[in-house]
Amino acid sequence: MWFSFWRSRDRFSLEELRYLTDQLQKVQIVNEVNKDFVIEALRSIAELLTYGDQHDPSFFEYFMEKQVMGEFIRILKISKTVAVSLQLLQTISIMIQNLKNEHAIYYMFSNEHVNYLITYSFDFRNEELLSYYITFLRAISGKLNKNTISLLVKTQDEEVVSFPLYVEAIRFAFHEESMVRTAVRALTLNVYHVGDDFVNKFVSSAPHSDYFLNLVSFFREQCINLSKLVSDCPKNPSSESVSAILATVDEIEDNLYYISDVISAGIPVVGRLITDNMLQLLILPLLFPALQIDADSNMKIGAVTSLYLLCCILRIVKIKDLANTIAAALFCPLEAFVPNSEAKLNGYVSGSDFTDENKELGIDSVAPVNCGQLCLNIPNKASSSQVHPEDFITEKNFRSSHLSLRDTLLSYVTDGDDVQALGSLSVLATLLQTKELDELMLDVLGILPQRKQHKKLLLQALVGEGSGEEQLFSSESGSVRDGVSNELDGYLLNLKEQYGVSCSFAEAGASPRVHRNQVLDALVSLLCRSNISAETLWDGGWLLRQLLPYSEAEFKSHHLKLLKWRGTIFMTQYSSEQWHFVLLGVEDPSIGGMKAIEFMDRRKLADLKVLLDLGLSQEVSMLPCVQKVIYKDSYRNCTTILLQEIKGIWPDLLITMLCDEWKKCKRVIEASSPQKEPKCILLPLQKLTSEDVPAESSFAAGERMKELVKVFVLLHQLQIFSLGRPLPEQPPICPPIDNSEVSRAKTAGLDVSGPKPGTEIRLVHALPCRIAFERGKERHFCFLAVSMGTLGWVLLAEELPFKQHYGVVRVAAPLAGTNPRIDDKHSRWLHLRIRPSTLPFLDPPKFGAHGKTRMKTLVDGRWTLAFRDDGSCKMALSMILEEINLQSSEVERRLKPVLDIEL
Repeated sequence: MWFSFWRSRDRFSLEELRYLTDQLQKVQIVNEVNKDFVIEALRSIAELLTYGDQHDPSFFEYFMEKQVMGEFIRILKISKTVAVSLQLLQTISIMIQNLKNEHAIYYMFSNEHVNYLITYSFDFRNEELLSYYITFLRAISGKLNKNTISLLVKTQDEEVVSFPLYVEAIRFAFHEESMVRTAVRALTLNVYHVGDDFVNKFVSSAPHSDYFLNLVSFFREQCINLSKLVSDCPKNPSSESVSAILATVDEIEDNLYYISDVISAGIPVVGRLITDNMLQLLILPLLFPALQIDADSNMKIGAVTSLYLLCCILRIVKIKDLANTIAAALFCPLEAFVPNSEAKLNGYVSGSDFTDENKELGIDSVAPVNCGQLCLNIPNKASSSQVHPEDFITEKNFRSSHLSLRDTLLSYVTDGDDVQALGSLSVLATLLQTKELDELMLDVLGILPQRKQHKKLLLQALVGEGSGEEQLFSSESGSVRDGVSNELDGYLLNLKEQYGVSCSFAEAGASPRVHRNQVLDALVSLLCRSNISAETLWDGGWLLRQLLPYSEAEFKSHHLKLLKWRGTIFMTQYSSEQWHFVLLGVEDPSIGGMKAIEFMDRRKLADLKVLLDLGLSQEVSMLPCVQKVIYKDSYRNCTTILLQEIKGIWPDLLITMLCDEWKKCKRVIEASSPQKEPKCILLPLQKLTSEDVPAESSFAAGERMKELVKVFVLLHQLQIFSLGRPLPEQPPICPPIDNSEVSRAKTAGLDVSGPKPGTEIRLVHALPCRIAFERGKERHFCFLAVSMGTLGWVLLAEELPFKQHYGVVRVAAPLAGTNPRIDDKHSRWLHLRIRPSTLPFLDPPKFGAHGKTRMKTLVDGRWTLAFRDDGSCKMALSMILEEINLQSSEVERRLKPVLDIEL
């Protein structure tokens, strides 16, 4: 029979379709003998119907007349081979995907044939069969609309009681194969976006609503797995570990985007289900406690992973109630999420807590992570003429749980490590950019930019709301506080009634002004830290730039003291082993002395007025145990170190680096969003180790100088912003000047292009020497050190035999960083260090894809020059030092405007 299948016929004809249908009807059993014919017949019928749908409607009319769909079902029932099942699923999938005629689709979905195939007991142990089946289901979902979906559901009393397509699909929603999961998600979204109220009620009611519970549970397990990968990465750092983290991050973000798409379908009940499940299964029991539980606890998710996940959820999942509930919960203490917890904050020493009494002392700052076990107990006799340290330094037992989660985020900024600070900044930045978050919530968090506040108040004033104009020109408005309090109280009440999280935390009702000051304090403290990478400081600078216009007067009056003034730290020693508290003092011209403004725990002590208006001598005499430690603020410290770099290893690249980083920093802090994605906090810091580059090498010095320049540029630009000035495109640097008439470079005949091998020069100041670049191969040269503006070189030239006092440059090396030294035992030997001419990050094309490999080749060279006598050797040393000074002086002259803080 199957031989006749190959007889000559028009392939795309109705006759061919009749023939194939007749032959299928004659098949009584499908086995190994005739399976090939059946498979080819099924494939050809799909091809013919697709052709007919576009060219001849009689093809599908015949298909309906002969009830070929019924024949397909019969063939499936009598088939004994998996291959036929595979082809049948593929055939129907192709037909459904390619049919354009609406009536054809209605026919395909009617008569329960499709539902029969959906619920057929296929052997899904065969992975290929499962793949074809899922493709079949997805093809059906692609044709769903409000008309066709009714053909696939069963109703009773106007309610959907059966929907095989959806029910069978979600069985595979969490299959181990990602392609299967992706197809099921596409199918469910097609169902949700149909917008059929009866179907929506079906999928959002029990037991089918368990899908959303399982969806969040599956996501929760992925989060736990990510945390394990992140915690294991430092123990076994490798490219495979990083790849595993990135792959898991992609899956997590894909899950969140799917959840966001589900919500966007507009099924209110589903949005509430997802919100409840996210809060009850993940955020409240795992993510929030992880922010405060110490790293050695048994928490399933670590603090760093928690910070990342909070950012992702806020950024991707667009649910207003979820965003505002998360924001409100940040004012709750640890004990609200971990009942009867004796857990400690990350970084706390065991047993260190805070009391309510100490909490009341805080005005607008936040307690750091490592604030220790002591507080200041202000006695009633504070107004007495004599005050003794022992009167107000007492040991206390504090409760760390009284710190809110918001306090913890700020403490990571002020005292956490690089990753914690970056993670906390990412959360704050994400909150700031979350459109679903009410502006009142941003205000109470202390991160509402002034432009948004002014825009709202101006709008109120324009439409005639009386309070708008009053609030706009008022430093603090009672109606604003009332609005914030009502908004926050509503979400806190919901946390208590719906999720069992009780929060009576006093800080939640504080004025938004207090919260803004706390955030500004934390960000300024971050910028004053020296143990944080420049990249993290730039992110802090971006956030500070967003908030600076909000309270410019407040910022100038307090924070510029930390960023700009020079201060003194006082440490009072309670015992010989331990420092108990730190008084930070700054110069105050109005009193002609020092003013104590802060304590170690960053809390403003309003009752400690006895210290505030005392001069330096009075404070020192009053506290006999005080030790003065000179403290220079971050900006002046950067300036001082930068001045040292002028005489360091890379002064010739300093201006170039400063200009490059100026443009980069300007782009970063003026950008609409932070420079780094939150997932960066999960990855190990890319720092070169001593195995890559020795710490004392010139390359390591260049890396350090780059970090310093980045910090300096950030602080400089922020000060310009704080003064209300526009930020220039380039830093204020003096142009080069030509003063080379009497220089060695001019005498040698060098032009502005500098010396290159083969360049002819005059050897007026050159000194004869010998050097061996290879063992046993000593060569004779004339040595010369020259500088031209900010550039400088040490040259080795060969004399021209027929041109007296002239030579040809054979070797040219950078002058800076040579660190010349006469040998201790051989006074005619001069040792020089020869660094590379550039740095990889300043010349990326040169170091390209093999950057790290090339960096390992950037080792410093060593020259040992042998001169004729001691005098020649000393003259060579003097020549180098003189040219280095000329080079450094020119760099300093050009940088003077940008280094002068007063300008």
